[in-house]
Amino acid sequence: MSFDPVAYLENPAWRASKLGLGRIAELVERLDHPERAYGIVHVSGTNGKGSVSAFAASVLQAAGLRVGMFTSPTIGAYENSITVDGARISPDDLLAATVAVRDQAEAMDDHPTEFELACAVAFVHFARVGCDIAVVEVGLGGRLDSTNVIESPEACVIARIALDHTGILGTTLAEIAGEKAGIVKQGVPVVSWPQEPDAMSVIEATALKFDAPLAVPDFAELSNGGMVVEGEAVCVDAGARGSASDVSRETNVRIFSYKQYRDLEIGLIGSYQPYNAALAIETIEALRKRGWAVSDEALRIGLAQAVWPGRFEIVAKHPTFVVDGGHNPQGARALADSLRQAFPGRKAVFVIGVLEDKEYPEMLEELLPLGSAFVAIEPPNPRALPAAKLARAIRWTGQDLLGCSACTAPYVAKDIPDAVAKARELAGDEGLVCAAGSLYSIAEIKRAL
Repeated sequence: MSFDPVAYLENPAWRASKLGLGRIAELVERLDHPERAYGIVHVSGTNGKGSVSAFAASVLQAAGLRVGMFTSPTIGAYENSITVDGARISPDDLLAATVAVRDQAEAMDDHPTEFELACAVAFVHFARVGCDIAVVEVGLGGRLDSTNVIESPEACVIARIALDHTGILGTTLAEIAGEKAGIVKQGVPVVSWPQEPDAMSVIEATALKFDAPLAVPDFAELSNGGMVVEGEAVCVDAGARGSASDVSRETNVRIFSYKQYRDLEIGLIGSYQPYNAALAIETIEALRKRGWAVSDEALRIGLAQAVWPGRFEIVAKHPTFVVDGGHNPQGARALADSLRQAFPGRKAVFVIGVLEDKEYPEMLEELLPLGSAFVAIEPPNPRALPAAKLARAIRWTGQDLLGCSACTAPYVAKDIPDAVAKARELAGDEGLVCAAGSLYSIAEIKRAL
């Protein structure tokens, strides 16, 4: 067939953001409710929901289950957003699922949006290949997000909540928490990050309203043993049982313990990842109570094998090149902490690109003190902040607030390949480069490398 499924799904005509469940509800009904053919772990939150999803899916796969995962935004090829057992959807399967969805969508009076179509394609694919369970990440918010057409998930997970998309979700943590907690269903276990008090009270009230058992990780029971980065052990918490020096692996790895699970290894080395892994562990424990058989060994193996691109990911050497998709002040703060832990005493050449609707001045305040030079880029997204405008913000924030001499002359890149080349030149063979500010830039940065 000459039909291009990706071109159809990404048609600009479908891109208008129209919150609401009417269209997706009609679409899945026309498709005979594929989302009811398997169990679902539904994941909302602001920061960390992708990593939590990756950890949970990997553990469930290690337990011998056939596991789908649907995430957004897409990093790289469109097919990366829909995976089964870690493998992205094949071109033939994407074509077949998209044609099935298209045939129903075109018959609707109110055509579904781009994200609604993507959700439906994922649901159809997971049913067709016989998934036992799927991990489905919310696109925006929760209450009115297309994924909330899911009526009876196995668990509802709420990752860390922060101020983001305030023009849509609300201007306070409590308001945003109300939207995120909109995925909670009657009697279904809720697993939540220990949120700020205003947000936590909303989640607790919602769980009580729906008679949903609530589990919250106790981070007092988490100990960061350390990590191995570029072959060198970095001690993080001397009180942990595990020691990074005990690990002989060529890959970068972090060691931590949580509750009765000792000396766990994860390949996601950001300082925040053990906390995301703890949230995933609590999710697995909630699923066990629902009858899903997941052994401790599967949990250990699954955490170690989890892969999630663009989250404090070292993608090249000489110079060391880190990419991180943190796109709000909370994410920038976590990135700064990770850089201090992984590369103590070293400064980075930053490649920074942000979306215009983000709180980028606050993000810059977190990152600029760690920089030796700065390269401004424009992410490939219609909402991108122009690179020249970002460069002005780097100069103003660096000089006026931080007294940063390295901020006086940020380089304005003409495109991402130009930015990568300039950053590597500035860092030198033994230096450090960090690309940050938006998930939308990561695929092009990797291609340029």
